[in-house]
Amino acid sequence: MTKFVFVTGGVVSSLGKGIASASLAAILESRGLKVTLIKLDPYINVDPGTMSPFQHGEVFVTDDGAETDLDLGHYERFISTRMRRANNFTTGQIYKSVLEKERRGDYLGKTVQVIPHVTNEIQEFIRRGAGMGSSAEVDVAIVEIGGTVGDIESLPFLEAVRQMALKHGPNNSAFVHLTYVPWIGAAGELKTKPTQHTVQKMREIGIQPDALLCRADRNIPDDEAEKISLFTNVPKWGVISMPDVDTIYKVPRVLHEQGLDGLICDKLRLNTPPANLKRWDQLVYEVEHPRGEVNIAMVGKYVDLSDSYKSLNEALRHAGLKNHMRVKIDYIDSETITQETVGQLSKFDAVLVPGGFGKRGVEGKILAARFARENKVPYLGICLGMQVATIEYARSVAGLEGANSTEFDQQAKHPVIALINEWQDASGAIQTRTEQSDLGGTMRLGAQSSDVAAGTLAHQIYGDVVTERHRHRYEANVKYLDQLRKSGLVISALTQREHLTEIVELPQAVHPWFMGVQFHPEFKSTPWDGHPLFNAFIRAACEHQSQRQGTGTNKSLKAVA
Repeated sequence: MTKFVFVTGGVVSSLGKGIASASLAAILESRGLKVTLIKLDPYINVDPGTMSPFQHGEVFVTDDGAETDLDLGHYERFISTRMRRANNFTTGQIYKSVLEKERRGDYLGKTVQVIPHVTNEIQEFIRRGAGMGSSAEVDVAIVEIGGTVGDIESLPFLEAVRQMALKHGPNNSAFVHLTYVPWIGAAGELKTKPTQHTVQKMREIGIQPDALLCRADRNIPDDEAEKISLFTNVPKWGVISMPDVDTIYKVPRVLHEQGLDGLICDKLRLNTPPANLKRWDQLVYEVEHPRGEVNIAMVGKYVDLSDSYKSLNEALRHAGLKNHMRVKIDYIDSETITQETVGQLSKFDAVLVPGGFGKRGVEGKILAARFARENKVPYLGICLGMQVATIEYARSVAGLEGANSTEFDQQAKHPVIALINEWQDASGAIQTRTEQSDLGGTMRLGAQSSDVAAGTLAHQIYGDVVTERHRHRYEANVKYLDQLRKSGLVISALTQREHLTEIVELPQAVHPWFMGVQFHPEFKSTPWDGHPLFNAFIRAACEHQSQRQGTGTNKSLKAVA
């Protein structure tokens, strides 16, 4: 039977529950256990798909087309298990399911209440996420509960997991609570009172943590750990120090050296081999010993919040590891890019334009694509980044004056990007959309495959078929493909049924490395292998840097196969 570890947070948010959960999962996986992670989000939105990146950060997309919390990206980067729709659910989904059952009469006329109906539904969703009773069942499911203890929104989740632990028995569940231990500069000491209070709140609702992960800007001294243990009823060996580290890939080692995985295995009666973290140590070594540095300009419009591009940032850094290079990312607000300021991009080794929605900042992105094309700077456009590159090429090279996307100009003279009304989703079902469709139901989502044209840069990277995850609403207009091709734009991958554009590029005889992709490759990057597209992009940036410095191609910077 699957055993559960419930991870909660206290005092303040953004302490790193997702990284802590993923790191614990990684250590348990290194012990030979089959592990998955589940994220419970207490907001009423059905999913984060319609939420602003400024509020929520990026939306991570799974192979089966679920728009999920960005923590699922951490999960996939830390363990081998792929996340699914069932690995993330919200209060909105829970209440939606309960109300649908009530309308069908499933509750046989009973008064529907938070306890037991909502809490039972939460437990059912958790079991489904763990694959219980199916071939996908795991040894351990780590369940991260969003928000902080004391929030009204998270109370049903906490009550549900309390009931679940009671039902499953004492050695089938463990509770890990992540809390904040602030350093007060004026007093010159760490303060444990916030941690005492948040654990007190946990105990009031019937949950006693088995381990505390104490977040601070430094290690927790022994006397403070003893004090925390005394006031929280957590054994001293369960008070784990989680100081700030310079790379998240050190966290598994930090937790392991303090015995967290041993504590969890003892609590859950799991007899496993010792943890083997050699590959994590090697990864940290690569992070700390680059051979050089490349500078990437990321021209976007959510640049004030780095979480908006979390997976993209990590994918670039993974590719840097494969090329033995540190990747320095400069975030440039596309609204600040004009004819007068676009020249600032000349100091960078490559330009990347990420995805996004809405008209704001689009013309700046178009100027960035033009600068990279005309100055032979390596360019990678992702989703909207591909679309602006197509618009720019249509305007500047194909002679399609006024070319635009109908997302930005409904009356565009040449709508080279438009809303396509029908497509085939990841399951093979035919989906339709119109301008009147709900925003949550008009995306092309999830993993889909396309054929790649031979002799192209895309074919060098992907081979005959590309399978990547999508999250977009507008497409390259098929009516303009022939005209764009005749003007020199290479359409190197098309969907098999609708012939929708997946990859555009310039011939390598014209530009050393210029590519736009409609999908989101960053969602499949891992620190172990990187991603072939990003690996190639960073390699191109290294070569461009060498040429700018007059040293020719530095073969030592070639990516490791």
